[in-house]
Amino acid sequence: MLWKTLLLLLFYYSAHATMTHRWSRAMLFPAAQRVKRTSAAFLSPVLQNSLEDVVLLYEFLLAELDIDKGQRISIKDEELASLRKAAEFDIICNEVIPKSITEIHRLSNRLSSYPRVLKKEDFERTVLTMVYTAYRAAQSQGHQKDVWAKSFVNLYKALKHDLMFPYNKEPSQWET
Repeated sequence: MLWKTLLLLLFYYSAHATMTHRWSRAMLFPAAQRVKRTSAAFLSPVLQNSLEDVVLLYEFLLAELDIDKGQRISIKDEELASLRKAAEFDIICNEVIPKSITEIHRLSNRLSSYPRVLKKEDFERTVLTMVYTAYRAAQSQGHQKDVWAKSFVNLYKALKHDLMFPYNKEPSQWET
């Protein structure tokens, strides 16, 4: 009987640990967990695995991005766009990060109550969402510009909070 109980507890712990890990990632970026036929090899991709990858991401952003009317993001520089990392960048920007203001507000709200330091893929996706939000704020006018700018500020606060997390007394509150 004791062995059965221990085995059941071990199974429960294993299932709980697996589900919690997957849920926490899906909670911030649900699209990262969707398997698509065209991008199955890039399930939950991460761009930054080394310092060279960070520099390459910086080059992607400096090379100028093109955002079409369908909100698809692409790298204008053909040489950079032909790199393997550019394909991962494309998938993250076009399949994973939120594009609507509602989804971005939802992300900001989830980040405001996130109980621990972000995983590197979530931090990276939040930064790319912030870049997209800045672009939309720059392209908008009037009330829409204010809405996008406020979303940008909220994402900035979330990233600042994440970077300062070890030093904060209250991990779930943002500074105003």
